[in-house]
Amino acid sequence: MPTATNFFIGCALWGYKGWVGELFPSGSPASDFLQLYSHRFTTVEGNTTFYSVPDAKTVARWATGTPEGFQFCPKLPKRFTHAGLLYPHVAEAQQFVERMQGLGTGARSLNATHLGPIFAQLPPSYSPDYFQDLKIFLTAIAQEKAEFALEVRHQDWFKPPHVQRLTELLQQLGVGRVLLDTRPIYDVPDDPQLHSERKKPRVPVDFSVTAPFSLIRYISHPDPETNLPFLQDWLIHIDRWLRQGTRIYLFVHCPLEARSPANTRYFHHLLEQYGAPVPPLPWNMIDQPPTQLSLL
Repeated sequence: MPTATNFFIGCALWGYKGWVGELFPSGSPASDFLQLYSHRFTTVEGNTTFYSVPDAKTVARWATGTPEGFQFCPKLPKRFTHAGLLYPHVAEAQQFVERMQGLGTGARSLNATHLGPIFAQLPPSYSPDYFQDLKIFLTAIAQEKAEFALEVRHQDWFKPPHVQRLTELLQQLGVGRVLLDTRPIYDVPDDPQLHSERKKPRVPVDFSVTAPFSLIRYISHPDPETNLPFLQDWLIHIDRWLRQGTRIYLFVHCPLEARSPANTRYFHHLLEQYGAPVPPLPWNMIDQPPTQLSLL
């Protein structure tokens, strides 16, 4: 099991029963999912905290049940980020950050904590009209003992002059930008989200880094090879960022959740083939690595 590096890769969750038999050994009970997951990937997007805040005992159990170097990237609860203005929820957000400190002390030292960057996912309704509200909120949160990242979804955040204004704010505060790529499920003939309960937004992909770290959320197509044209872009950027010392957290989603682990492994394999400085995937130390796939 590799210790912490500047590259972490995983999925959006760890507790999907449909992974039993592939990611998890056959017959694995749900109580073992996190421990098994954390010996196959190196990070997880804390999607569970988006819907409810775990108690202190649960957070402590997450920390003690995962190996050194494994990192959680918790998402701020929906009730803070999807209820209109952000500023009224500063105190609650600060309390959430404090709760997440249970993942380990010394949040700035990767070897002393299981806590990666905490991030806020803003709804499509949160537009640049709320810039001052966002500035006040991020300024307060940036003072906490944790790293923080932001995902925006309103289309105007990706257009001048708002994109430059947001980038400057994030850079000033040391807040990372969550880079969301939904091209693989939109720029294709079929509709991979046809039977998906929660559809991802169609927003322009952004390849900018605003902090010493970055979170990438790649929404993959269920068919691995359909992803290749889009992954080519990421191979170039991730390789360069890692060589520059940027810490990367890469999360691979899929509308068909059963395909997420395999697509994550496929992405990692392509990074290795490309020559990017990524550590071996822990999963490959347990299982045989995938068949060699050539880049197209």
